[in-house]
Amino acid sequence: MPSQFIHFAINAEDTERGRRFYEQVFGWKFEEWGPPGFFKIDMQAGPPVHVIGALQQRRAIEPGLAMRGYECTILVEDVEKTAASVESNGGRVAMAITAIPGVGRLLFFEDTEGNVAGAIEFEKN
Repeated sequence: MPSQFIHFAINAEDTERGRRFYEQVFGWKFEEWGPPGFFKIDMQAGPPVHVIGALQQRRAIEPGLAMRGYECTILVEDVEKTAASVESNGGRVAMAITAIPGVGRLLFFEDTEGNVAGAIEFEKN
């Protein structure tokens, strides 16, 4: 069986603030599920394998060492509009939009919870 990316979790100090950020910037929907402070994310994705997302209360992975991030890249239609939306919703652009020849345009942002992730707009061809 090939290995596939099947789950990710965004850790948040304030899950309500985190929810609002991702709802406004990416249009994601959240559903309470499992333990307190845990939400399934519906990204309305259409690939054959549905990626299951979660927004969860920040926790210590090792005693005294809080989980401080995830790294992923989110596909967007317009990376410039995404950068503006990140900033208008309380996040910040951590790495300016950069062209990757043959691939598209990429930026990294920091969300309202201090997590850093990427957003990419693929080349149209």
